[in-house]
Amino acid sequence: MIFEGLPGFSRHLRGLAGLLGRVPSQCAACHAWPSQRICNACVARFAQPANRCQRCALRVPAGVAVCGACLQHPPAFDACLAAVDYAYPWATALADFKFRADPGWAGALATLLRSTPWVEPTLEAADRVLPVPLSDERLRERGFNQSALLARHLAGAKADARSLLRLHASEAQSSLPRAQRLRNLRGAFAVEPARAATLRGQRVVVLDDVMTTGATAQAATLALREAGVAQVTVVVLARTALE
Repeated sequence: MIFEGLPGFSRHLRGLAGLLGRVPSQCAACHAWPSQRICNACVARFAQPANRCQRCALRVPAGVAVCGACLQHPPAFDACLAAVDYAYPWATALADFKFRADPGWAGALATLLRSTPWVEPTLEAADRVLPVPLSDERLRERGFNQSALLARHLAGAKADARSLLRLHASEAQSSLPRAQRLRNLRGAFAVEPARAATLRGQRVVVLDDVMTTGATAQAATLALREAGVAQVTVVVLARTALE
């Protein structure tokens, strides 16, 4: 995807100046003080827009719109947008956010997402934004759903954490190949029956913090398609380099 001249590109760069909160602290990347969660200079350095596949958000060469894997096996979702690669300093920030009980990252990371090319128009066009739900067990361990917090900061009244349900937990996915992840997640998601009718024909954003193989987004999208959702765009903060 070539970003020069596209809606949101200049907004992405302008948005860097006010990114990542207003309360002074030490920059998590360069340790400058006082700063935001990550200082403006580090955001400008580590959050430059990249050419990405329109379907799965993997990096692709300039001029390429869709990667070979998505041409051969198109995902169930219509498009995917990612703010950054899953790399320093964002991987560390997400670990603090999710695993070290620091929900204060939500507003800063949501601002980063909103500043990403195409994300704001996608949010404006969507009828609702559905965070990927956690299992009850994982929610008890963590104390909050990081994707739901991001959705609340990112989408306001459009954030809907009740329509997409997670029916069961799956084993840790991080070290598994995509085929195994898909098997693990088969039947993991469903639409809340009492709300299914309101989703029919709608355009939704599925929001998650990280995409690795796309198995979670695929499984969630299949559940939404069964409910008659017309269009699904996946928005993630970070995209790994793994297919």
